[in-house]
Amino acid sequence: MAQISTELANELWDTAHALTDAARAAILPHFRSRTLNAENKLEGGFDPVTVADRAAEAAMRAVLAERRPQDGILGEELGTSSGSSGLTWVLDPIDGTRGFLSGTPTWGVLAALSDETGPRLGIIDQPYTGERFCGGLGRAEMTGPMGASALATRAPRGLDQAILFTTFPEVGTKADRLAFERVRDRARLTRYGMDCYAYALLAAGQIDLVIEAGLHAYDIQAPIAVIEAAGGIVTNWEGGPVHVGGRALAAANAELHAEALAVLNGT
Repeated sequence: MAQISTELANELWDTAHALTDAARAAILPHFRSRTLNAENKLEGGFDPVTVADRAAEAAMRAVLAERRPQDGILGEELGTSSGSSGLTWVLDPIDGTRGFLSGTPTWGVLAALSDETGPRLGIIDQPYTGERFCGGLGRAEMTGPMGASALATRAPRGLDQAILFTTFPEVGTKADRLAFERVRDRARLTRYGMDCYAYALLAAGQIDLVIEAGLHAYDIQAPIAVIEAAGGIVTNWEGGPVHVGGRALAAANAELHAEALAVLNGT
C-alpha cells in the first residue's frame, strides 16, 4: 500500500468533501418531489434510476475533472474513466434509490478513493439530514445537526445481544437467505431497508452488524473505509476482502465478526 503524505491526504479530503457537497446540491431539489419519476434499469425486477442519480454523479465528476483529472473514476450511473495516478474515485450518487423514491432518509451519497489494495478513504453522506460520516487516512469523524464527533464502533458483545441490519429481507440467493437467517435467529434485534445508512450507524456505534449480498464495488467501498477507520471490520462471507463487491459482513469488532462469520457458514 503506497504511502500518502499529509499534504496529499488533506487535498484528497478537500476533494471528497467538495464532490459530496456538489452531489447534495444536485439531489436535494428532487427529494420528496411529487413530480419525480424513475426509470427501471432491469427487464426483470426493479432497479430504479432517477434524474437525481445522474445529476449527482455528473456534478461529482465535474468536481473531479477540475480538481483531480489524473485520477480514475468508477461510477454507478456513468461508467468508468481511466486515470494515471493509480487512484480511483468510486461513486454511488444515490445508494438506496428505492428509499429515495419512497421519501425515507435512509439513502445516501457514497464516495470512496481506492488504490490497488482497496479503499483508502470514504464518505457516507445523507444530504437531507445533513449528516456526513468520514473515514480513512487518519480520520474517523462525523458531522451533523448536533455538531461534530468522532466515530467509534460498539464494544464487543455476543451475537445474542447484537443489533443486525440488512436492506432486503431476501438478502440474495436462497442459500444466502438461509445463511442470513441463521444469524438473524440468534441476534437480539434485526431491522431491514436501511441501505447505506446502516453502515453509517455501525460506524457511529449504534448497531453491531450489517449483512448483505449482491453488492457492487460502488456499494461497499465507502462503507469499508468509514467502518474500518471507526474500529470495525468488513469482509466477504468467507472472511476475505470484499471491496470488489459480492456478499458483505460488516461488524463492530473482530470478536463479533468471527462469531457471525461462523454462523453464516454453518460452522
